[in-house]
Amino acid sequence: MTTGAHPGDAPRRALSPSRAADFMQCPLLYRFRTIDRLPETPSAAAARGTLVHAVLERLYDLPAAERTAARAGAMVEPQWRELLEREPRLQALFGAQPKPGTPTGDALARWLAGARALLQKYFALEDPTRLEPEAREMHVEVDLEDGPVLRGIVDRLDVTPAGRMRVVDYKTGRAPSETAEARALFQMRFYALVLWRLRGEVPLSLQLVYLGSGDVLRHTPDEGDLLATERKVRALWDAIERNRATGDWRPRPGRACTWCDHKVRCPSFGGTPPPLPVDLPLAPGPPAPAGADG
Repeated sequence: MTTGAHPGDAPRRALSPSRAADFMQCPLLYRFRTIDRLPETPSAAAARGTLVHAVLERLYDLPAAERTAARAGAMVEPQWRELLEREPRLQALFGAQPKPGTPTGDALARWLAGARALLQKYFALEDPTRLEPEAREMHVEVDLEDGPVLRGIVDRLDVTPAGRMRVVDYKTGRAPSETAEARALFQMRFYALVLWRLRGEVPLSLQLVYLGSGDVLRHTPDEGDLLATERKVRALWDAIERNRATGDWRPRPGRACTWCDHKVRCPSFGGTPPPLPVDLPLAPGPPAPAGADG
């Protein structure tokens, strides 16, 4: 069962698909991101994902006939400037004022060209002139009774005149292997579960658009699918709460450790985690950068 928030209710802890994925990957990573909220070094790949998402969101502000590949490409640099205003730390990726003909200036030009190339692939996968999304970058949230608040941001929600929903998520990486596909679908089922609980209707389709490889992964969920997802979310939450109560956040070393920002403080690599904060946060921490998982 689900309930809405009521005035005077005690604050509830929340879980997003990104943070759930962190916990499944490594409980200590979940702690660093959600409880300690340690800063992480911006990456060019994650920033490009955020930029491409921003362009695709703004693209649908235009009249249908103007949603062309050329127009999307022209939006890249203005959206990059807006992104820098919101997140000045991204300036460190290419220096304070990269100029054409310099190493940093050339690197920025190549990076922006890479974003335009991803957008070109988008137009080979969908025709935005034929789509009128109900929502883009939509915050969704539902309170699971005796569980966490589930929340996330849906890249795009399409709704038919009959009310059937299609949930769309953009990825700037390549389509995953069959073994990694389950993780990608977990995120989409998470969103579908929240929308089902909010609207009383199981989404008709879940669609992952992989711009890096030009693939589209589609899944048709049913109630059994989403009930299984809810059981998994509740089990994850129970495990998170046990760790929170005991303070036991053990690392789970794996391939992702190669690019983890927190190796210096991870016991698996000879580091020592900082002391746990006295007041543990209720919110799930900042969302993963768009496209960071791609």
